[in-house]
Amino acid sequence: MDDKKLLSLAREYGTPLYIFDADEFKKRAALCRNAFGERVTLCYSMKANPFLLACLPEEISMLEVCSPGELTVCENAGADLTSIVFSGVNKTRDCVERAMDDHVGVFTAESPLHCEHIEAAAAQRGITVPVLMRLTSDNQFGMDEDVIVSLAAARKEKYPHIDFVGLHYFSGTLKKRPTLIGRELDKMDALAQRIKAETGAVMTRMEYGPGLWIDYFGEDPDAAEEALASEIAPLIRAMGGKYDLTVEMGRFYSAPCGAYLTTVMDTKTNCGYHYAIVDGGLHQMNYDGQMKGTQVPDIRRLTGKDGEAEDWCLCGSLCTPNDVLVRRVSMPEPARGDILAFCRTGGYSICEGFALLLSRDVPAVVIYSEKTGARMVRGHVGLDPLNTPK
Repeated sequence: MDDKKLLSLAREYGTPLYIFDADEFKKRAALCRNAFGERVTLCYSMKANPFLLACLPEEISMLEVCSPGELTVCENAGADLTSIVFSGVNKTRDCVERAMDDHVGVFTAESPLHCEHIEAAAAQRGITVPVLMRLTSDNQFGMDEDVIVSLAAARKEKYPHIDFVGLHYFSGTLKKRPTLIGRELDKMDALAQRIKAETGAVMTRMEYGPGLWIDYFGEDPDAAEEALASEIAPLIRAMGGKYDLTVEMGRFYSAPCGAYLTTVMDTKTNCGYHYAIVDGGLHQMNYDGQMKGTQVPDIRRLTGKDGEAEDWCLCGSLCTPNDVLVRRVSMPEPARGDILAFCRTGGYSICEGFALLLSRDVPAVVIYSEKTGARMVRGHVGLDPLNTPK
């Protein structure tokens, strides 16, 4: 989206403002479809940005949901509930039953307790439910290999209403080494072979989250990310030839399609250092890998006069010294009312910040495409009711 359109939307809807470009979202989904092939199913992890459910591309046919609240979002947004992978480390019996009554497509199990909940709920309904067993990556998520094998071995006696169809694995985000992704796929394959050898259970499905790197601070991020997708494509295609493979991602799909717009409210020079205060802040705009504002992302000045560039520290509206968006960026002196656009903020910025601090309003959200134009899907929302004691 060009600067003229961003500025027009900022003036129409006010700042701070999130703009999510549906055309860019579709472009990124098409990139992954072309790289990974038709046999691989694409799954969107909605925790990265739930508002993109409003413009889900046809290339993406599955949704990863990790909480009862996310399930409610899907229900209210009219999403296809049968396309849901119901995941999450904390599954209660109640939320399992609710998801089952919504007819979600498949459950993940991150512990034997999850299997007990799923078995009991399925038995009560007289149905059999497909389940992916999540393999741990040496943290609180998933289960050890031995535990997974023991569950598969006990499937007929303890879990007659569960169909253990496959495995789920996700070890982290911002990965850019194809060799690491290859090792993880091999690990899943080896465990599936072990399960078959020791228990007779055949794993036919795999859900894998590669957690691909997003180039937030590079000069040509699209090219770098497209190259990474091409590098891992042979590995994904090979795994897709062995199993019914689903590739689940959130950030890689969503980050490139977002812009965060904020207005300069004040400028000052303290101890020889130039500061610009904006009406947004770190609670609304986040880049993974950013360390106290030391790196400079792609920032567009939508308004402002030309002039000699100086170093400016861009700070938000919170009463904490941590609210630094960028510690040092070279630009002509900004003025009150100038509008800045922080690019590649489509993933996690909207839902990962500490939004309740100071009870400031959360930004409005606009979905844009060339074909349908702009549509506001959330207005500016005041948070003071959430911080008011009753």
